[in-house]
Amino acid sequence: MDILIAGAGAIGVVMGATLHTAGCAVSVYARGGTRDAIAAGGLHRRGLFGDADVPAEDVTVSDGLGAFGPERFDYIVISVKTLANDELSQALAEHREILKPDGKLVIMQNGWGNDAAYLAHFPKEQVCSARVITGFQRLEPNVSNITVHTAPVLLGNLYGLPVDGLTPLAGAIAAGGIPCETTEDVGAALWAKMVYNCALNPLGAVLGLHYGALMDTPASRAIMDDVIDEIFAVMHAAGYSTYWDSPEAYKKEFYGKLVPDTYDHNSSTLQDIRKKHPTEIGTLTGKIIELGAAHGVPTPVNTMLYRLIRTIEGNYQYRK
Repeated sequence: MDILIAGAGAIGVVMGATLHTAGCAVSVYARGGTRDAIAAGGLHRRGLFGDADVPAEDVTVSDGLGAFGPERFDYIVISVKTLANDELSQALAEHREILKPDGKLVIMQNGWGNDAAYLAHFPKEQVCSARVITGFQRLEPNVSNITVHTAPVLLGNLYGLPVDGLTPLAGAIAAGGIPCETTEDVGAALWAKMVYNCALNPLGAVLGLHYGALMDTPASRAIMDDVIDEIFAVMHAAGYSTYWDSPEAYKKEFYGKLVPDTYDHNSSTLQDIRKKHPTEIGTLTGKIIELGAAHGVPTPVNTMLYRLIRTIEGNYQYRK
């Protein structure tokens, strides 16, 4: 298979190295220092699931989609920050010839609603989603470390369409060392991750704490309980569902397995804030607030956390 990684952040670097290990031809769409680092030194995965290395001569990297040629890619893995979705979707639409006629876009991002930008240009059959509940830390522009893992990567289609076309990609990711499966209900998986991320990411980023510290401290645990309660109310009001019928049932899994499995992880939101980068809070907590407003569900705790993150972002110049 021929696969393009669109966005070589922490997850993009890992996926590129993993898929190369499985025998796939890997190309990367990246810019600036990231492009230069990959061109000079290849791609490197570290941490859980072992090392995987791609020599520079075995990866094609470019900052222009037109450089890749027509009908080349079986899959394009979308792993840019969600803030770049509008720009990337437009660029892919202008160079749609690089994707094979039966090729697929696979969105590997945090949040909900990221598919909208791509559906504006591509049919539902080609726009697919992935649930990734694994923790990553980018050590260098072309080196990424897997820090924690709690469940397989899940690939699927949000619109009730067959997932057979994703089976080769799932098999390649698994063969490269990261557990991966297809699912007929990726929406439930994405909502499970939304609850997880929205409970942990903004609070951990505001307090500067890893996931385990949030669980172990009664006051922060109470805040996360409130966040989870609000999200379940919003999710149900909006007509969505996940694997647990109630917030109480989810909390048992959350505190009993999910957080312990990812105990030492610092969220991507905290990592962004420490680098003074824009966060993805808009497609996480921001989406909960948006859906809550649309369906008449109050979200005071989520709203406060969202405003705190936006305050931190707005005052980066004062942070050491």
